[in-house]
Amino acid sequence: MTQRSPFRYFKTSPEIIRLAVMLYVRFPLSLRNVEDLLHERGIDVSHETVRFWWNRFGPLFAAEIRRQRASRLRTGRQWRWHLDEVFVKINGRTHYLWRAVDHEGEVLESVVTKTRDRRAAMRFLRKLMRRYGSPETIVTDRLRTYGAALREMRVEDKQECGRHANNRAENSHLPFRRRERAMLRFRRMRSLQKFVAVHSSVSNHFNQDRSLSKRAHFKASRTAALAEWRKLGTA
Repeated sequence: MTQRSPFRYFKTSPEIIRLAVMLYVRFPLSLRNVEDLLHERGIDVSHETVRFWWNRFGPLFAAEIRRQRASRLRTGRQWRWHLDEVFVKINGRTHYLWRAVDHEGEVLESVVTKTRDRRAAMRFLRKLMRRYGSPETIVTDRLRTYGAALREMRVEDKQECGRHANNRAENSHLPFRRRERAMLRFRRMRSLQKFVAVHSSVSNHFNQDRSLSKRAHFKASRTAALAEWRKLGTA
């Protein structure tokens, strides 16, 4: 059965919609910044149109990227995960953003909760293991919530704690923090959860470890990532 195109009710070309969504999610730009950048390229759209495109197609593109990458990750060896959580303010109230990163720095999962207790940690871990399987080592900080959740799941022997051992997970929060400042923070927990899910998938897709590869290899990888992005949503 042929899959129906998600662009079938839109007069704007899919290439312009993909470009607008990529600019807004990948870079720390506001909706009006994206509107101005598109105007310089001869594309006249409103910032509200960009908002509608991002809300409509952002989760769709992210789900397609996540589905492709998750299938590849499940077939490989999951030998080390890094888990961490940060505080996020929503309308003056503190929420918690849990994030899991693999040994190569790729964001596996991001979950927003109102609490930081054992139940929230177990919900995060179960969702993570259901999608990617079980790793050999789980690196965390010294938050007791992780130990309690891992004991209840009977995988406490996989936990590893140490000074500077979890820097990979802590550094993974930096792109989100830059994006959060550009968006002037979030107003709803639901919108935060949707954005971090899309942002992590898009960041994984375009992250080429520029400083760890030769220029020719980086250019080839960047071109391949952009070519894959231009095929998202095709029937």
